Amino acid sequence: MKVKQKQPRRYVISQKLDAFFIDMYSLGQFMGRFFRAVFLPPYEFKEIIKQSYAVGVKSLPLITLTGFITGIVFTKQSRPSLSEFGATSWLPSLVAIAIIRALAPLVTGLITAGKVGSNIGAELGSMKVTEQIDAMEVSATNPFKFLVVTRVLATTFMVPLLMLYMALLALAGAFVNVHANEQTSFVSFIENGFHSINFIDIFSSVLKSIVFGFTIGIISCYQGYNTTQGTQGVGRAANTSVVMAMFLIFIEEIVIVQITNWFRP
Repeated sequence: MKVKQKQPRRYVISQKLDAFFIDMYSLGQFMGRFFRAVFLPPYEFKEIIKQSYAVGVKSLPLITLTGFITGIVFTKQSRPSLSEFGATSWLPSLVAIAIIRALAPLVTGLITAGKVGSNIGAELGSMKVTEQIDAMEVSATNPFKFLVVTRVLATTFMVPLLMLYMALLALAGAFVNVHANEQTSFVSFIENGFHSINFIDIFSSVLKSIVFGFTIGIISCYQGYNTTQGTQGVGRAANTSVVMAMFLIFIEEIVIVQITNWFRP
């Protein structure tokens, strides 16, 4: 009976690093293929609308609940700290800045990555392992154009819209809490809240949402489109899509915040 020798730690780490860089190279090629295909006909407008409906409309209930609760909870948590300094009048401004600059795009991106990213990864993964993608190629249909490009465009277009919707719901939840405790009118809440908001704040939030949406779409499609090892690979593709998309969203958040801060007065 042969005893299996344990591989040295350095060799294992080297293998993992090699696999990581190979995966990054393959992802770069996948993104390049997307940018080449997105500008070439045929243009699958019906499929883009269908995927936009799946990404946007079907996510509204979760976004609505999360956005409203986020506004209420953040306001409740911020009030005691401001009350110690007698600065509760600054609460609308603080909440508006936090929601528009950070909470709305980040929370929307994370929710979409969890809900939509896993769905895309599992859907394309199951099509890959059951050879449906190969069948589309035989039938003279471009599967990359029909499956990948449409889904990436849908997430890129819809995540910014979901972010704006969530920001409005979060501000509505904040107003309900502020009005219940300080009896602040709606007009006063809006005036105080948006007093410190400028164009750069809104632009950076929309930019982050566009980048987050593209990241969710391209990562999920890449994982699903390159699924192997049958049904086990489908589950791995769905899980990896969510984890990798969320990780990149945090990295992109840091980078975009740093860049936009250079342009602030």
